[in-house]
Amino acid sequence: MNQDYIKSDHWSIIEEGFNAERVKSSESLFSIGNGAMGQRANFEENYSGETFQGSYIAGVYYPDKTRVGWWKNGYPEYFAKVLNAPNWIGINVFINNEPLDLNTCKEISDFKRELNMQEGWYKRTFKATLPNTIKVEVAITRFLSLDIDEVGAISYSIKVINQDANVKFVPYLDSGITNEDSNWDDKFWNTTVVEDFENRAFITSHTMKTNFKVCTFMQANAVYKDNEIIATKGDSSETFISAIIEKEVEKGEEITLYKFGGYTVSTNHENGKLQEAANIALDKASALGFHKLLEKQKNAWASIWEMSDISILGDVKAQQAIRFNIFQLNQTYLGTDSRLNIGPKGFTGEKYGGSTYWDTEAYCIPFYMATKDQQVARKLLKYRYNHLEKAIENAKKLGFVKGAALYPMVTMNGEECHNEWEITFEEIHRNGAIAFAIYNYYRYTGDYSYIPEMGLEVLIGISRFWQQRANFSSAKEKYVILGVTGPNEYENNVNNNWYTNYIAKWCLDFTTAQLQKVKEEYAEEYARIIDKTAVSDAEIKDWKTVAGKMYFPYSEENNVYLQQDGFLDKELIKVSNLDTSQRPINQKWSWDRILRSPYIKQADILQGFYFFEDHFTQEELEKHFDFYEPFTVHESSLSPCVHSIQAAKLGRMGQAYNFYLRTSRLDLDDYNKEVEEGLHITSMAGTWMSIVEGFGGMRIQDNALSFIPQIPEQWSSYSFKLNFRNTIITVTVNTKETSFSILGDQEVTIQVNHKKVVLIPGEVVKVTN
Repeated sequence: MNQDYIKSDHWSIIEEGFNAERVKSSESLFSIGNGAMGQRANFEENYSGETFQGSYIAGVYYPDKTRVGWWKNGYPEYFAKVLNAPNWIGINVFINNEPLDLNTCKEISDFKRELNMQEGWYKRTFKATLPNTIKVEVAITRFLSLDIDEVGAISYSIKVINQDANVKFVPYLDSGITNEDSNWDDKFWNTTVVEDFENRAFITSHTMKTNFKVCTFMQANAVYKDNEIIATKGDSSETFISAIIEKEVEKGEEITLYKFGGYTVSTNHENGKLQEAANIALDKASALGFHKLLEKQKNAWASIWEMSDISILGDVKAQQAIRFNIFQLNQTYLGTDSRLNIGPKGFTGEKYGGSTYWDTEAYCIPFYMATKDQQVARKLLKYRYNHLEKAIENAKKLGFVKGAALYPMVTMNGEECHNEWEITFEEIHRNGAIAFAIYNYYRYTGDYSYIPEMGLEVLIGISRFWQQRANFSSAKEKYVILGVTGPNEYENNVNNNWYTNYIAKWCLDFTTAQLQKVKEEYAEEYARIIDKTAVSDAEIKDWKTVAGKMYFPYSEENNVYLQQDGFLDKELIKVSNLDTSQRPINQKWSWDRILRSPYIKQADILQGFYFFEDHFTQEELEKHFDFYEPFTVHESSLSPCVHSIQAAKLGRMGQAYNFYLRTSRLDLDDYNKEVEEGLHITSMAGTWMSIVEGFGGMRIQDNALSFIPQIPEQWSSYSFKLNFRNTIITVTVNTKETSFSILGDQEVTIQVNHKKVVLIPGEVVKVTN
């Protein structure tokens, strides 16, 4: 049974009624971020019930020493973790000296949370009866500014309902925090300065080992009957500082605390000037005030939605879901800093360390290419180029030579920092996803310049890895790749994972072709690259040999490629025959049992058919989909979106729609029973692909946009925009026709249902579905 407490709404995520068992899940679902920092939806006031405190700063991490029973050569020394940062949102509240704590209140009513995605703010309201019988009505609004991205803002209002009462706010900063996820219970932060000045407070601290320096800051004041109340000094300690705002409040009257807070970081400022930078940020915020800053927030989000929104008519749950996915992607990464990337949990939790995975290249880049300027996607590619030397070091640790590069499965700074052997050393297909992203970027944007400037060096390092990782099998008279884990992590240490072998072959072929193209068209860059990498004709010949003789396991009986050599040795019981009480199997079964089962965590061969669909016929896709989908449990967040796209390509819109709902509402409905750990940010880009590439049928063919539009029967229409080579194209699909319009100065020729269509600026072109 999936959770169902989130109310359906076109633009908001809404929870009504207080339930302590839902607190941690809602802390994830109502998370906010602005690309530079983010936080779970923890209560500002003290809460003594179960909670998962989480505030995070982009790019700030700690190398938590790996914890294993015994060491293995080449094993990562640490697991990088985005840290729970010092807490700036805290506001303890006392009514006649009784603490406001929703875990101890005698009665709570009218509790409501709203995450307004259209305008970029989070609000919580409720009525509560405290143990001392005083009744209060509370309203809190919070947002992280897009205009001043080091600043967050809180408005905290209290109305005393049944009598006059003393209301005391104690806004505070606290650097004495811990991570939920820690290998050795290390101390991650060291606090050096705790001080206040007038109505502002500052805590300066640094991370242990990595020495990121952070100034956490706040400013607080209150308004009662239009009169401002300035905070006075509160308590302080080595890791804590507070202020006090206290007022006798008449029955039926309201007092509102306004708090600005946030972080300045040594990655953006000189070390000795963090507090100065904090004061500048507070000056900007306080000059505007809470309400004007909120108006700027609404305008900034309106600008984001203007390009990235997908509008759906006729299906509120589907509409809410896609906007939630798009909203969280934009909260996590806005493309302003090429040093940053996209963690699988974003700013919503600590699982996976908050680091960079292959998800960025395989799932996120298409979203950012199409909804923002192409420079945003280019920055994501540049991130990998900047880490090329580290990728070469990673491969060298494993015994590879001559500049072979193995990009890390998980990273913060280019070093591998994953803790699981079967992923760290075996899930090498991530190299292929990075190479594919280079191709995909060029295919979509038409910007080839990245390849001679940076990308070709990356491709050479990756190809050197594949050539060395494959070995010749005399028995098969083919090159094989042994001991790997494919995207389907429910098969570890297998031989000849089809997806891995196929993407390895493709990488070798693609790199060879790009070397020739750069040689012919970019002679100066080619000479620089050859001088730097020392690629020889003999080496390229070796690449061609490996690619040309790569082995792919195949079943003549079933007429399909096999996921890996031993797949047919398994007891092939379909998911439909699996007792629902055994799901999800990753929470109910031993790992031994999972590895012996036929069950697929996520699309594996179908992932390959998605990347390289032009290499296969529709009939081949149908055979492989029908063979593997019945064994797929979709216990990876990255799985349903690929199946949705493939089902749509096969014309199975009922199935495609169900997979879309699963991927889009994965967190809202908590399909995998783990949302309290954080949201699945990177898979949310796959949700966008499900609509644009799945239902819309968008592809690049013959160097132009192509569409084969379809629509789920539950919808009356849907529309989206694409930034294609600096031309904005709006696509609207209804049950009868598809409409196209463009913004720009030039005509654009596209294909719709395999026929050429010319789009002219200022005109709407309609094509019958």
